[in-house]
Amino acid sequence: MLKRTKQYLRSINYDYDKTYIRPLMVPDSVYVLKFGKDHRNNRVVVKYSHTWTGRVKINEIALRLHKQKHPRIFKHEADMLKYLNKRLNIKAAD
Repeated sequence: MLKRTKQYLRSINYDYDKTYIRPLMVPDSVYVLKFGKDHRNNRVVVKYSHTWTGRVKINEIALRLHKQKHPRIFKHEADMLKYLNKRLNIKAAD
């Protein structure tokens, strides 16, 4: 899951950790990807479910970068990658 995002993070030398959470009360499963250059203080939370054929269906992607008050919500990984590319390249230039 989020294969293109992980490839992008590796290309700009960011480390990441991934965890799966299976909540009991809601039908969606949760995938958390924490990433960062020195500290893993940024995170992507993906809420997903499975279709009747067994495919993974991503319902929501929430991205929270360091010191952001509200997460940015995306429907597709490509939209999130555009946002990450813009935000992380600005930070890398500093």
